[in-house]
Amino acid sequence: MDDSIGVYIHIPFCKSKCYYCDFNSYSGREHLAGSYFSALKDEIVSRSAAIRNRRVSSVFIGGGTPSLVDPQHIRGLLEVCSKHLDIAEDAEVSMESNPGTLDYERLKLYRELGINRLSIGLQAWQDDLLKSIGRIHDRQQFIDNLNAAVEAGFDNINVDLIFGLPGQTFDDWAETLRAVTEAGRPGGAGGSGAAATPGETWGSNAARRHGQTDKGFLKHISCYSLKIEEGTILGDRLDKGTLVPLDDELDRRMYHHAVDFLAMKGYRHYEISNFACPGYECRHNLIYWKAREYAGFGSGAHSFLNSVRFSNVSGIEQYIMAVKHRTQKAGSDGRTSLEGNWYGSVSNQSGLTEGKSGADIGRDVQIELIEDEQRIDKIEAMAEFMILGMRLTDGVSSAEFGERFGESIEAVYGDKLDKLISRGLVLAEISHDRRDNVTYKLTKPGLDLANSVFVEFI
Repeated sequence: MDDSIGVYIHIPFCKSKCYYCDFNSYSGREHLAGSYFSALKDEIVSRSAAIRNRRVSSVFIGGGTPSLVDPQHIRGLLEVCSKHLDIAEDAEVSMESNPGTLDYERLKLYRELGINRLSIGLQAWQDDLLKSIGRIHDRQQFIDNLNAAVEAGFDNINVDLIFGLPGQTFDDWAETLRAVTEAGRPGGAGGSGAAATPGETWGSNAARRHGQTDKGFLKHISCYSLKIEEGTILGDRLDKGTLVPLDDELDRRMYHHAVDFLAMKGYRHYEISNFACPGYECRHNLIYWKAREYAGFGSGAHSFLNSVRFSNVSGIEQYIMAVKHRTQKAGSDGRTSLEGNWYGSVSNQSGLTEGKSGADIGRDVQIELIEDEQRIDKIEAMAEFMILGMRLTDGVSSAEFGERFGESIEAVYGDKLDKLISRGLVLAEISHDRRDNVTYKLTKPGLDLANSVFVEFI
């Protein structure tokens, strides 16, 4: 069995908070970037001993908006990763970005540093919709940034889209899908020459020069249905009755259109919300969906190692101080790892914590680097394997289940699977090349009622 792991690195800085966002991100904190990246590198160095024997098959730099910070911070971060982690030569190295925070020079540096997959958060094609959800860019900035990314050498680019936005019509969504698939192809984006060298129109010579085919530059498209979360601006508006959520029927119509339209454009629907040109599925996210192990670094980052799931403290200042004092304590104890008993609370000698200054709190505030920890037993691990694996359109394999857990999937979940099959939500397929292997996957109705399927395995 493949023992490689993924690495997630969290960059929590944003220029502003989008109205739908409940991620661990903060605006107006860029002045802390130097201290944050110093702590981030210290955490990676300190914890590297615990995973030094594990090959890293993917690195994902997420946020927040990693492209917002000085790119030299990204350089230093990747240099530390390269030195202290066993990163595979062919590893997928992804970075998230937002339109308006990119330019050719930045993108060229990212590519030279080894980042080989770029994710751009567009969300919608219509400028009025972007403004209504708190996005600070417009579609032209996306087009310009896509041009620059291709010119800088990126040929594996993802775009994030959201449907079900308040006020969004079906025609808006159809236009978004049509526009981004055209923008990702030579001569696309309404004739603007998207993905061409500035000043160059796309013809066969330009396409050949960049090594592209008619499949275009956007090799991956993520389509997420809006979920209005508590504590967000949209959530507050919903509570006050000033926001009318999109009708569920229209939401499903939009989803079905994405599935059909993107299939027509050559994208493979490989996960509930994700579509890719064959061979360009996100390898890092597949680690999550296949319930494999990963190490997370940075504020609020989650890890799953040695059957333990744990997460770092979320606040930027809290994280900086926790790593600083953990590192000092490790040095004095002769330790090299943040794992195990190193989780304990530490004294915040400077009195710095999230949203407060040293004058606001005492010098004995206790900060823990690890905010939450849970050991996953076999029963929970089997349930997670089913729930996460069922998100994939390839489904879950009875042979893989047996190899991982030493039990028959039918013996553990036979009654539940039979029930879901009888309801038309799950399909069982016998493998052509291995008759004792059965794959269980969601049907088209099952995709719409996925949560009803997942709850059966909890």
